Amino acid sequence: MPSSLKTPKGQIAVATTVMLTFISFWRAAAIVLNDMGSSAYYVPGIAEQAIGKAAPWFLLGVMLFSYVVRLVYMESTMIFMRGGMYPVVRSTLGGTLAKLSVSALLFDFVLTGPISTVSAGQYIVGLLNNVSAHFGAPQIPQNLGAVLFGCVIILYFWWQNIRGIEESSSKALKIMQFITVMVVLLVIWGIYSLTQVSWSLPPLQPQLMEHSVGWLKDLNIPLGNIGILIAIGSGHCFLAMSGQETFAQVSREIAHPKLKNLKRAGFIIFIFCFVFMVAVAFFATTLIPDEARPNYYDNLIIGIVGYFTGPEWMKLGFQGMVVIAGFLILAGASNTALIGSNSIVNAICEDGVLTDWFRKPHPRYGTTYRIINSVAILQIATILLSGGNVYLLGEAYAFGVLWSFVFETLAVIVLRYKRPEEREWKFPVNLHIGKIEIPIGLLLTFFVLLAVSVTNLFTKQISTISGVAFTIFLFTLFTISEKYRKRKATLAPVGLDPFRIHANPRINRATVGCKPHNILLPVVESKDLSHLNAVLEETNTKEKDVVVMTTHLLKGPPLGREREEEIFTDDIQDLFTRAVKLAEKHGKSVHLVVAASNDTFFSIAQTAFKLDSEVIILRVSPNYTPLQQAKALSEAWDTIPNPLKKDVMIRIWRDGEYILDWNALPPLPDVSRETLRGINYLYRELNPEEGGEQISRSRVIEMAVERLVGEYKAGQFVWTTDQGPRTTDHKPHLKTTK
Repeated sequence: MPSSLKTPKGQIAVATTVMLTFISFWRAAAIVLNDMGSSAYYVPGIAEQAIGKAAPWFLLGVMLFSYVVRLVYMESTMIFMRGGMYPVVRSTLGGTLAKLSVSALLFDFVLTGPISTVSAGQYIVGLLNNVSAHFGAPQIPQNLGAVLFGCVIILYFWWQNIRGIEESSSKALKIMQFITVMVVLLVIWGIYSLTQVSWSLPPLQPQLMEHSVGWLKDLNIPLGNIGILIAIGSGHCFLAMSGQETFAQVSREIAHPKLKNLKRAGFIIFIFCFVFMVAVAFFATTLIPDEARPNYYDNLIIGIVGYFTGPEWMKLGFQGMVVIAGFLILAGASNTALIGSNSIVNAICEDGVLTDWFRKPHPRYGTTYRIINSVAILQIATILLSGGNVYLLGEAYAFGVLWSFVFETLAVIVLRYKRPEEREWKFPVNLHIGKIEIPIGLLLTFFVLLAVSVTNLFTKQISTISGVAFTIFLFTLFTISEKYRKRKATLAPVGLDPFRIHANPRINRATVGCKPHNILLPVVESKDLSHLNAVLEETNTKEKDVVVMTTHLLKGPPLGREREEEIFTDDIQDLFTRAVKLAEKHGKSVHLVVAASNDTFFSIAQTAFKLDSEVIILRVSPNYTPLQQAKALSEAWDTIPNPLKKDVMIRIWRDGEYILDWNALPPLPDVSRETLRGINYLYRELNPEEGGEQISRSRVIEMAVERLVGEYKAGQFVWTTDQGPRTTDHKPHLKTTK
């Protein structure tokens, strides 16, 4: 047998296996609604305290406008910059504005926990006091009880996040199913109650309180101006739009087709929030008497149910349902805020702004406990300082919500000019003058947000003072930390995904987590993953797994005990990061494997065999012709010492198409390995370098058999037995069977 058939055998070591999981639009909507939907429990009460009985009309307008803002986030998502607002602003407006915007956003997230948990505490204490009143028991101090409940909820989710126990999308979906039932009953019962009493719609004119105009009362501004009234009124209602950043964060997890599912999720979120928020706001002003309503500002839905038409026991039971639903959704919002804060700070660390001290993993659970601890401490301190006052928390909360919208919208506008390439989806209303595109819709949205945000600076003193102070503090911290990192001699590469490394396990489907008959995609460099993009476009990964692998070439023979850092290099981490981003963009799962070997083709063949791959797809190599690639890989396939090998298809990809298909066939029954390797050797040698397959393996076998038959008939056939060589000296009759 020719020596060229003897391929040196490398050894395989799996360094990491990662599987992305994607969720349906229903589950994505449920996760966002656990944050955004919770606003209906406290925003209507806060808004009425600021602008009077006209609050429902302003909330209705703000909820309609929330769909417009969600479209801004949808365009930024379809550009696919992972991590929400921060990377979008950084890539367009620069590092300084990115640090400012993320500081304001963190202020939003830090306050989401306190306002949600305190509001949940207000509802729980309100229900307990209602029950106590029926039995003549003493009342619990409302704000003190809310503070205690709020701290307990924060501590519970702090411990859950330290341990790394994540709330699943299925759990979020079940919570939202329960809350949806509650909202439907609330709307039906509320409409029925309105038919039993006399009522009137709330006035359109807001009643601005002294505390709702802030510093404007000293600036001699004509507060009767309709534009100023709208800006002030809207500013006090924009809390209802909080949670948009959660939509941006969860968008990377939405399954294929991503754009269609994003639109579906966005519409579901809009309908739920609109119905829930507007129903609570209008029922409060139409059912609860004006003199009684201030008693329920902190637990408005409890008050609404109390004035429904129906028996007391039924109303008390439904109040219990409202409180349970409120506790679940408000606690979920608190947990989302903690997770979101952790995610944002991790992104800032990865970008080289904060030092790795923050990202040090917990010695037991492996979580970034220092970030989680910092956020939890800030949240508990905020609860204690607020004294359980929901209105006070809401006033401060508005700062981060509004300015994060402003920076996000401005960044998307700038991206239109920095990255003018075609997009899968754009924010509507765009004017084209020649080659110039004017995003009229985005510009109008930006100016509305900017006007309300600037007005909010002057009308909400607590929000402005606390928000600006917190933002300056974080911005200063980020700036100092970034300069410190830049002064260090060596820095780890930034912007790379962290991967969990499992060094040197046995490679099999269980280790990688894939099903048989998968597609194996060897990748070499991160600059061109076009073959992965093509496979993800055409493959349903729910039915057929896609495995992305790369080979870490070893110098000399593999020892079988290579360390993780020797196998999983920065280049491989960058390669896998890009592969994961591409998979996320398509909303499809991939499995990642890195193999350590001294032979690239053998490592590919061995991985394909161990994973029972059906197809191997290679990008054309600059060092080999397509046929040379296919031949080298099929030769490596031959060297695998296992008679149970199945057929595997080798496909070569170049410039948007498959240019070569090549079958590495399995051994035939009762055929020795050396014979099979000889057949495969002849097959490779008889086919030219270009032109694809001209002589198949079956034709090679047919030619060999024809020659042997001819020799046998001519009496020239020689074969070897235990007694030595034998020849034929006659021409026997050969029977042909059909």
